[in-house]
Amino acid sequence: MYIVFSLIIGIFFSSLSFASISANSGSIIFTKIENNNQCISSINYEVNNEHYCIFGVPFVDKALTKNIDGFDIKINFVDYGESRITIEDLSKVNLNEKDRNRANEEAIKLRKVLSKYSDKLLTNLDFQLPVDGIISSRYGKQRYINGEKRSPHLALDIAAPEGTNIIAPSNGVVVLTDNFFYSGNIIVIDHGMGLFTSYSHLHKISVEVGEIVKSGHVIGEVGSTGRVTGPHLHWSVYLTSTRINPETILNFKALNSAEFIKN
Repeated sequence: MYIVFSLIIGIFFSSLSFASISANSGSIIFTKIENNNQCISSINYEVNNEHYCIFGVPFVDKALTKNIDGFDIKINFVDYGESRITIEDLSKVNLNEKDRNRANEEAIKLRKVLSKYSDKLLTNLDFQLPVDGIISSRYGKQRYINGEKRSPHLALDIAAPEGTNIIAPSNGVVVLTDNFFYSGNIIVIDHGMGLFTSYSHLHKISVEVGEIVKSGHVIGEVGSTGRVTGPHLHWSVYLTSTRINPETILNFKALNSAEFIKN
């Protein structure tokens, strides 16, 4: 059985005979397996003594096929639209050498944190939105800054007044708190087995590295630190190093549903 969730629709396949799986850019795939050692670069999840691989589908700017854990994944291109913003502080756009080196070092530091997978799943996969607010920019939008094409926006931006509480969307442990050039005040939570969430541009950080957080625990406040146009939360989700659509992760709760177990 293959279970494929995308932002728009959930698709259920009841046969193991499929040689390939088709999924949207940025989505999540749940694949039933017979050998629990098959989940090499994905999460191994157990429901009623049956094992499933859960892996993220990367963002693509054109349709392509990628092999993940022995499964040929046909990744569909999705036109998520575009986002155009104006940043008046040009020092945040055209970086000098010092700031460029700082940003590069911070990117390396973040990748190092995200590469350390814990061997236990710390969450029950029942995620909720980390803040109440208005979604100002969705995942996958082509970003233009001051009219110049930049990297796609691989996160969910939620606008809210400065000081609004941000909560942990599910159980985990804090593995990074810092102040980055682009991200401003940032928190990264490890939910186990390669599943991480990050929270950027915070006004206040209320947790420490090593702190265990439960779903609903206040971890910080919405702010406008780093490169921003106004107060908001920049929420990113990483599944075994793949940045997936954060709205898709909210479908994880289906893993514990009767419909999933029945299939």
